[in-house]
Amino acid sequence: MIRSLWTAATGMATQQMNIDVIAHNLANANTTGFKRSRANFEDLMYQTTTAPGSQTQTGTEIPTGIQVGMGSRTAAVQKIFAQGSFTDTSNPLDMAIEGQGFFKVLRGTDETYTRSGDFKMDKDGFVVDAMGNRLQPEVSIPNTAIQVTVDPGGLVSAVDQTGTVVITTQLNLYRFTNQGGLVSVGKNLFIPSDSSGDAQEGTPGQDGFGTLMQGFLESSNINVVEEMVNMIAGQRAYEANSKIIKTSDEMLQMANNVRA
Repeated sequence: MIRSLWTAATGMATQQMNIDVIAHNLANANTTGFKRSRANFEDLMYQTTTAPGSQTQTGTEIPTGIQVGMGSRTAAVQKIFAQGSFTDTSNPLDMAIEGQGFFKVLRGTDETYTRSGDFKMDKDGFVVDAMGNRLQPEVSIPNTAIQVTVDPGGLVSAVDQTGTVVITTQLNLYRFTNQGGLVSVGKNLFIPSDSSGDAQEGTPGQDGFGTLMQGFLESSNINVVEEMVNMIAGQRAYEANSKIIKTSDEMLQMANNVRA
């Protein structure tokens, strides 16, 4: 009886985590380059009264045994790096990655990585993100440039009024053996971990790296309808576990009211 109380409590805790993850996804439904998270759960240990395969007194073998589970817990919250849809902005400094890869930006002295390509130009002509972190390798656009182009292979070029090319820079992308091992630090940025492995640099469009699309942004990969359905399922599971606690409490009350 008491066991069911604690088992249901673990179920409520896991569903609370599930709702927290869904809430974060929905809050970022319109965040450029955002990747949805998914909560993964696992069952806890089992109390084994009779082990499967045990021998009976008559020499037969018990086929299934008796094992009662002790509940569930959150095993992981996993990032899903599926491709988001593309939005046409016609802004020459907006770039979307079609396929695998991340942009690298320098935040202070730290190398960070992002799928968000809504870049801007600072007062010195450097291409930066919304927080002023410079895109790597650095791209400096002279004030004489009147047009900036980025081809799918990452070649950045700018021309002046006379049509003279005043800058050419090669932008590379970066990928990781285990993208799910990247650490989210907010502001659309990731940093590597021992689990993700080191960043692998490559040219867009080559060796499995994605290509660049100038004038486009990658939207989040959130499916609002799917998240709403997951939220309803999580809410009902939470409600069911709460009813288990209520039922267990009522059964304990009945037992306490029994008179000899």
